[in-house]
Amino acid sequence: MEFDLAFIWAGLIAFSVLTYVILDGFDLGLGILFPFAKSDRDRDVMMNSVAPVWDGNETWLVLGGGGLFAVFPLAYALIMPALYMPIILMLLALVFRGVSFEYRWRTTRWRKVWDAAFFGGSTIAAFCQGIALGALVQGIEVSERAYAGGWFDWLTPFSILTGVAVVVGYALLGAAWLVMKTAGEVQAQMRGFAVYLGAATLGLIGVVSLMTPFQDPVYLQRWFNLPGSLWTMVVPLLMLVLTWRFFASLKAEKDHEPFFAALGIFVVSFIGIGISFYPMMVPPSVTIWQAAAPDVSLGFALVGAVVLVPLILGYTAYAYWVFRGKVDPEEGYH
Repeated sequence: MEFDLAFIWAGLIAFSVLTYVILDGFDLGLGILFPFAKSDRDRDVMMNSVAPVWDGNETWLVLGGGGLFAVFPLAYALIMPALYMPIILMLLALVFRGVSFEYRWRTTRWRKVWDAAFFGGSTIAAFCQGIALGALVQGIEVSERAYAGGWFDWLTPFSILTGVAVVVGYALLGAAWLVMKTAGEVQAQMRGFAVYLGAATLGLIGVVSLMTPFQDPVYLQRWFNLPGSLWTMVVPLLMLVLTWRFFASLKAEKDHEPFFAALGIFVVSFIGIGISFYPMMVPPSVTIWQAAAPDVSLGFALVGAVVLVPLILGYTAYAYWVFRGKVDPEEGYH
């Protein structure tokens, strides 16, 4: 039996990116909501809810980026020059955010500064991720296997819109996470935030979804031409079911279901992007197979991935299992 190694690796990269969005999304969203906490004690509770797992979440970003470099070198060589600015800003923001996460516990005098760095790093990182997504959806100009666009081609009204959508969406995940992990005033405040953030996220998803098919004729054909559109209609139907469950569970004051419904909204949105992109690795002109390394390299790297990916999944699941349940305000992680 012959395996399509390029297709398998495209699935692994997509899985890594989606896992990063799911795990680090609520983490960044918590930082975005940081200034809206009512007290330093509430901020401590918010931060303690992710303290045991936040750094492990970013493993998936490294895996996705490293995997892209190793197995899709052409895609890496095209995407990086096109998105240097937002990617560099995102990485710097993540550095500031990581430093502030540790330092705010070691000082009283400068705590406000580190709180601001935590909020700023989280917001800028989320915004840059959204801009990068928007720039990819728009397409990257390629000529003779090299990037042919300008330094600021990534900066458009559409990419700014996707940047805002990701910031709001991550804030929704952060609020839903805190509904699940906290109790009392913090939970009540975040439950109220989740209602408005849910409505805003769904509105922005709707606007971006309406604009996406007009970014490239291929997207338009894929979503609105029969019989293919009969399959793509599953995406909005799933979104309607998840939307109903999200708001119904919030109204019923359930703890866990709003978070998992919000994650489902992100997963379905990711599937929608995949439907638009496939089989392009770098829209609109470079396919998975054109961007892939030789099969020998793909096979060699896959051996390592078969060992590492289950290992990472295992210790990630174990960490979440160990630190399951509500955060005790009286017991800090640090």
